[in-house]
Amino acid sequence: MEPLASKIRPKNLDEFVGQEHLVGENAPIRIAIDSKYVSSFILCGPPGVGKTTLARIYAKALNADYHELSAVSAGKDDIRAIINEKSTLFSEGPKILFLDEIHRFNKAQQDFLLPYVESGQLTLIGATTENPSFEVISALLSRLRVFTLKELSEEEIGIIIDRTDVSVDSDTKEFIAQIANGDARQALSLIDNTRKLYTEVTVETVTKSLQDTRLRFDKGGEEHYNTISAFIKSMRASQVDAALYYLARMLEAGQDPKFIARRMVIFASEDIGMEDAQALSLANAVFRAVETIGMPECGINLSHGVVYLSKAPKNRAAYYAYQAAMDDAKKHGNLPVPLKIRNAPTKLMKDIGYGEGYEKYTTEDLLPDKLKGKKYFK
Repeated sequence: MEPLASKIRPKNLDEFVGQEHLVGENAPIRIAIDSKYVSSFILCGPPGVGKTTLARIYAKALNADYHELSAVSAGKDDIRAIINEKSTLFSEGPKILFLDEIHRFNKAQQDFLLPYVESGQLTLIGATTENPSFEVISALLSRLRVFTLKELSEEEIGIIIDRTDVSVDSDTKEFIAQIANGDARQALSLIDNTRKLYTEVTVETVTKSLQDTRLRFDKGGEEHYNTISAFIKSMRASQVDAALYYLARMLEAGQDPKFIARRMVIFASEDIGMEDAQALSLANAVFRAVETIGMPECGINLSHGVVYLSKAPKNRAAYYAYQAAMDDAKKHGNLPVPLKIRNAPTKLMKDIGYGEGYEKYTTEDLLPDKLKGKKYFK
């Protein structure tokens, strides 16, 4: 039986729900599709928001010779086979490769792609849930436009649910839309699974389905976010055993270890900060070890870091200070910098007072006049 998500997948932009900033009137992807503009790009965003669907709609509009691969299992030979394959009789457009989870391709694999993208032999559409600036090599990234997709709203999830052939009352629809966390595929999978187990889809049967371990969503869905949240909060509470458990659970589920390591680097500054300044150095060292060693051995490096960060004293003062300073920067805009600490590279600037009276180790307040006396770091 065809999954519900596949069964109601949009075939064109008129059926597509959400991402108005990309597909609405005069938005970039709509313009590209309407004008049949051939270009390589990356679709970056959380799971279940339409990345694969947009790629297919784009390829169909261009009459493309379209291929899909997952970077988790694909390699150079798969790409080489696509390059060498003759286009089908009915494909008049470009040869398009949709590469899901492009962040899983290593540097050598991305380097292999580069000349084909550069020469136009291959039009690449990458999809990723990660920030591509961290995971895609700069040479390839410079040849790709990045489009960021957003989580779907509860209203948009509701519209998608209404398009199914499943009877769902308003309370149940609202419940599903809330727990889907902006992921349409998750909402539709939950409806599908509930219908198979209980026939009727109600708040009660949906709740039972969620409690069935067979229906736990994969690392791209709700469980992914629940587990990383539990991991961070366990380290924050200095609960080493809980943090190690959630680390092991994520790695066992196939989570990218660099995803975990990056969040540990953030945690070191956000939650530990100046209470143990070495925490950031250690977290960075763990991230580097993960990059160099890879799985499964880098799990040892991660556990080392998790124990240290969990046991370290916590102090969020630096993080709160940054947030407060950011609030003032947004609120007040570009307040005039005091003259004495302005750069004075020309004679004219010196003549009008730039840099005048500057002392290297002054105790004078150097904030703009409007913020004099303000204390961010306490």
